[in-house]
Amino acid sequence: MAVAGGTRLRQNLKGKLSTTLKSWLPILQSDLFEVEDILKEYVKENPFITLQSPLSKDFSSAFRRLPQSPGARASSSDKIEQLTIAQESLYENLYRQICPPLFPTELSRMIAFDIIDGISTEGYFQEDSELAARRLEVSAQEYESVRKRFCFLEPRGVGARDVVESFFFQLEVSEADNETYALCEQIITKLDMHHTFKKHAKYNEAMRIIRSFKNPPALDFAHEEAYKIPDLYIYEEDNNIIVHTNDECYPIIALDKAAIEHHQLNKQFEKDPQASDQGYIKSKVKEAKDLIDALEMRKATIKKVGLMIVDYQYDFFTGGEMKPMKLKDIAQELGYAPSTISRAISNKYLECSRGVFAIKSFFTTAIDGDVSNASIKDFLLEIIKSENRKKPLSDLKILSMIEQKFGLKIVRRTITKYRQQLNIASSSERKRLYEMSV
Repeated sequence: MAVAGGTRLRQNLKGKLSTTLKSWLPILQSDLFEVEDILKEYVKENPFITLQSPLSKDFSSAFRRLPQSPGARASSSDKIEQLTIAQESLYENLYRQICPPLFPTELSRMIAFDIIDGISTEGYFQEDSELAARRLEVSAQEYESVRKRFCFLEPRGVGARDVVESFFFQLEVSEADNETYALCEQIITKLDMHHTFKKHAKYNEAMRIIRSFKNPPALDFAHEEAYKIPDLYIYEEDNNIIVHTNDECYPIIALDKAAIEHHQLNKQFEKDPQASDQGYIKSKVKEAKDLIDALEMRKATIKKVGLMIVDYQYDFFTGGEMKPMKLKDIAQELGYAPSTISRAISNKYLECSRGVFAIKSFFTTAIDGDVSNASIKDFLLEIIKSENRKKPLSDLKILSMIEQKFGLKIVRRTITKYRQQLNIASSSERKRLYEMSV
């Protein structure tokens, strides 16, 4: 009987939490700056809510100093300056555009937010669509269908995989007539041979359109990115790994009891029928309490995810490699749907002794045993950075080094795919770039 009662209690609690999350999903999936903006909108409509904004009031309290060597990262004053002068970032701009009618369903918006997390600062999508789709438990076709809609977003060309696809995205929304459009398609596929089309009557017009395209697509957002405010701090203390929420940066909301009493005392003199309506007061008080619960739920959910990450990725936080970790496994252990966890980690960061990381980056796919694709990509980046510029490493040589490093067998096309996802040119292209000192 005790077990059955406990089961009912957990089910009731889970139902209550699910309702809260469903009602306040914007709070869950937003970063801390965006959470404040959402709460401010509620404050405008609810006279019984008070809001304290630590981010806008005192930046110096927003950053917890982790144990580190002097000069390892930017000082608090540097971070404050970045936050103060930063323009709207590429990612803020994209998040703002994920709405109907282009993304009419909750599923399409969930996929779109995941795509944004995989976009580089240059505006290119660098993730593996099949792996991302598997993580969200949708088909690769659904995932790609949503990504293709990014051609209608600003900046034009964002979300494309490379320069060629970015140009096709930008062409899709250009004002080219049918004939010019067809010529542009041919030129884009053979950009280095565009002069062979000079005799075409529409050549000049086609080239004018192509030259207007942004490359990279996020060129206008090339200003220095604002410091990412972490939701979690993970640090070592007395040989233990501690997970700490960034409470200093959370907005503080509370019921304004004085305002409620004022309404109640003066209701008999108030001519406004809405103010004298007890039902109105009760509904606004309930809304305020739900808002407080939702904010606490956001904090608790993200901390639970952080604790699970430390449990799965303990070796990483003590200086080792990142291990495979599935979103579905975490969701099952926490009792939530994968889509809920996906929202909870979207656009969220954690800070540890090794730096600031997107929480999403800890959910990697296994290549073989305990080796993750993220570990292989990190190693690939490392060896490319230190390669001989006069003789860049071929994919075959990189394959050999990775197999030796991780003790596994993979095919060369996997290395090529990872290199392309990381926006790294081929060995011959890199050699030309090195010679040009690019």
